[in-house]
Amino acid sequence: MSENLSALSGRKGLEENLFEQLVEKSKVTGAPDNEELKALAKKYLMGEAITYGTASFYDFLKKEHEGVKVHVCNGSACLVAGTQDRVKVKLSRHFKDAEVGHMCCLGRCHENSAFNYNGTNYSGNAIDQLEDIVQKTDKDLSDNYNVGATSERVLTGEAMTAQQFKEEFSKILANGPEWALEQIKTSNIRGRGGAGFPMSFKLNACRNEPDPQKFIVCNADEGDPGAYSDRYLLEQQPMLVLFGMMTAGYIVGADHGAVYIRGEYPESVRACAEAVKELEAIGMHGANIGGSDFSYHFKVIEGAGAYICGEETALLSSLEGQRPEVRVRPPFPAQKGLFNKPTIVNNVETLAAVPWIIRNGGDQYAKLGTEKSTGTKLVCLDSFFNKPGMYEVEMGHSFKDLAYNIGGGFKAPVKAVHIGGPLGGIVPTHKIDDLNIDFESFANGGFLLGHAGMVSIPEKFPMIEYLEHLFEFTADESCGKCFPCSIGSVRGREMIANARNGQKMDRQLLDDLLETLEIGSLCALGGGLPLGIKNALQYFKEELKNYFL
Repeated sequence: MSENLSALSGRKGLEENLFEQLVEKSKVTGAPDNEELKALAKKYLMGEAITYGTASFYDFLKKEHEGVKVHVCNGSACLVAGTQDRVKVKLSRHFKDAEVGHMCCLGRCHENSAFNYNGTNYSGNAIDQLEDIVQKTDKDLSDNYNVGATSERVLTGEAMTAQQFKEEFSKILANGPEWALEQIKTSNIRGRGGAGFPMSFKLNACRNEPDPQKFIVCNADEGDPGAYSDRYLLEQQPMLVLFGMMTAGYIVGADHGAVYIRGEYPESVRACAEAVKELEAIGMHGANIGGSDFSYHFKVIEGAGAYICGEETALLSSLEGQRPEVRVRPPFPAQKGLFNKPTIVNNVETLAAVPWIIRNGGDQYAKLGTEKSTGTKLVCLDSFFNKPGMYEVEMGHSFKDLAYNIGGGFKAPVKAVHIGGPLGGIVPTHKIDDLNIDFESFANGGFLLGHAGMVSIPEKFPMIEYLEHLFEFTADESCGKCFPCSIGSVRGREMIANARNGQKMDRQLLDDLLETLEIGSLCALGGGLPLGIKNALQYFKEELKNYFL
């Protein structure tokens, strides 16, 4: 069934994709109305249940979103910082309760108090100037965060211009796709979205597929609370990301690429769209790139509020206008992806490293970092650090040095750092000394580096409340495709909520539930959730013991 829907959606191609039209229909009222959904179903030869079912899934398309004018960040970083209630109180003086919705997360974890109004994100002291924001004054209320590096600046150097893009890509055109692929293979760069999968393996698999139509998709749905590195790249370094996409397209033989940017990052959507216009103006977008016979078309697509779209197959379903449910693999996207065509899906940071690799050579990139985790990594520190911000470090860099020297240590007592989003590991502060910033070190320590966004859990914040928050997050964001995740997360939330109200948990029952989630879930949302829960049960046994039988 879903394959048929993919084919029907693909009739209109990427330029006139169903999902984008659903988003556009919601811009005025907050949700597309039923007549619009019927018209779209007819246009794409689908049943009305398909367009209705899709629209009802997303936070920014469902009927409950009608009339919402302002959104409060309900991400983990703002939760533990205790700023959400303050923001809600301030907003209540200007907006009715029905006009206040939520977003997760706005990528403002370095200063919290985050909210979105009229297509712009705000945080920190901006909430104290809400009157100016509502009155649309010209005050600069953009966020500020440290951007530092202790290594070669692969990703945080001077921003690439459109002209530099053209000059650098001419080197690829002169040397050919095999040469470009060899540079990436030699670099041994691994996916920066969390899985750490070799980029060259995907490219080679897609390149070998015989289908003449292929796609490149940039997964810019950075939904992990604590992470804002993708936001930095999309807003400050968009040419790096687009260059990586076009290079991937040239290697595999794809002439279309989609940048799928989460709706919670409106500034990122605008910055990337502007960068594409700059490329178009100098002949680096469309037909005959750089005077060659290679053509490439970018498409910037705005998401609609769904964490699960960070999972690559759910993202592809979303692009097709279907409910963003995870797909069973195999086949893998490189074989059968967007519209059933071979597709490369890479995360923002992975693609953004390609220009440096092409300019300096894959062998030079491989010299950075460790043998198995080459290159650099962007790491985000939240507001509990004395020097919050985003830092580029070589893979293998000491976590202790990052936290206490580069980040300046903590402003208040912190008992753990949750790294890699809701599905990452909860690292007690006494374990910071034992870890390095690379995939192997974290895995060997029983944790997960993931996106490397960090949410500090203060001493005063109850761990049991944080665990309930993780189960609740998963329950809210589950695509519903598999029972272990969709039902198991709800049962976990209920167990912990009951325990907080005096009904103690059976530890064996909780362990069984975690095992079911871990081995039975289709994707990392349900399968990854148990890691942090297990870390907490192991390292905060004393704090949690009174909640068990």
